[in-house]
Amino acid sequence: MNESRPQLFGMLAGLFLAAGLVLSAMLGTSAWVKIKNSQFVTVKGSVQKNIDSDLVVWSGSFQAEAETLLDAQHKSQSNRALVEKFLLGSGVTNFSFAPIAIEELRATHKAADGFVEQRTTGFRLSQSVSVESADVDRLDKLDSTSLVEQGVIFTVAPSQFIYSKAGETKIEMLADATKDARARAEQIALQGGRSLARLESADQGIFQITPQHEVRASWGGENDTTTRRKTITAVVTATFLLK
Repeated sequence: MNESRPQLFGMLAGLFLAAGLVLSAMLGTSAWVKIKNSQFVTVKGSVQKNIDSDLVVWSGSFQAEAETLLDAQHKSQSNRALVEKFLLGSGVTNFSFAPIAIEELRATHKAADGFVEQRTTGFRLSQSVSVESADVDRLDKLDSTSLVEQGVIFTVAPSQFIYSKAGETKIEMLADATKDARARAEQIALQGGRSLARLESADQGIFQITPQHEVRASWGGENDTTTRRKTITAVVTATFLLK
């Protein structure tokens, strides 16, 4: 009885293998017949390109607090002067400051008669500075530690890395994606004993700009600004007339 089990397993494995081969042959024959009898073939072509960002937007903000608005303004002006000195000393000249935002600081106070009231305890002034530059290396290495060491409450926002030539690159890549689609269509047509007559129609797919070595996509397209090095993907769906 035990000796018959390996034979049984072997027979079953053989049957499954044979069934798989038959199914593959049927599918291959079906695809060949479909191409042979069709007038059109539709394929997707794609192409990728690695690029480096050529534009960066760097920004940061600083705050000043004091019991009176006048003192807070004096501190804010002093902080702004330190920020300007830091940027100019780092070789950055094309920066701009946003208008100052004023926040009134309040605290709850319970009076002797039991009533609770809100009292102004001070003022907080906030201001941001931003830089847009093609000098990506300089801005990427900018370190604001010296400002903090001088007592400036300075916070740096994540930089935005932009590829400004995406528009013209897109046109080139769509042409290359169409060529890729044609090469794929020629191989498919060849399997059915056919050849391509002409391009009947082509539809642009989603244009994706994603971080390098990261696979992600969305129906609306990706336009990554978080990393310097990116990968651009262009997709075209093309329909060719067969002859």
